[in-house]
Amino acid sequence: MLDVRKIRLILELRESGISNSDVLSALETIPREKFIPENYRYQAYENIALPIGNNQTISQPYVVAKMTELLEVENNHKVLEIGTGSGYQCAILSKLARRIYTIERIKNLHERSDKIFEELKLTNIVSKHEDGNNGWTEQIPFDRIIFTAATKNITNRIFSHIKEDGIIVCPIVKNNKQVIIKYIRKNDKLISEEFDDVLFVPNLKGIN
Repeated sequence: MLDVRKIRLILELRESGISNSDVLSALETIPREKFIPENYRYQAYENIALPIGNNQTISQPYVVAKMTELLEVENNHKVLEIGTGSGYQCAILSKLARRIYTIERIKNLHERSDKIFEELKLTNIVSKHEDGNNGWTEQIPFDRIIFTAATKNITNRIFSHIKEDGIIVCPIVKNNKQVIIKYIRKNDKLISEEFDDVLFVPNLKGIN
């Protein structure tokens, strides 16, 4: 039954404009139900966000696919994810990049996602329980950075993490709404392009 729903979801994503076959293949490969509390698993392949506890959500598959597509990940890339959450976005990225470094500020989400990565044998993910706003200085520079929480701006600290010509994809809070913005680092500046309106949990400081 899940397989039929999964196929239907992939077709829906194609119709919504997701055209990158590697991204669609990653969404097909990773079992979204593993990242969702049991009482919501029957909705795993609906194109909706779902609660995962701790006032957090697993993003809508379309948003995961869109942000992944905008990142333009290649198989030799090193990616930083700020906000592991359920771990689903990270698992998708692990199918596309060489290595993913992911940071989560809520301890039990960090521990839960770690267990799922292990269960799914996703060995190219390195995770830590920390405030993602501090970045991961020991691993600078990154080819790609993705935020999975709504942020007011890209700080100088995070800017220092990205390579020249590197891409940052982030939901940015702008005029009382949230917009996906793709940034490219060119000549020590960030060139930005706006995409869909979205609804993410806020990017908070500190750890829990």
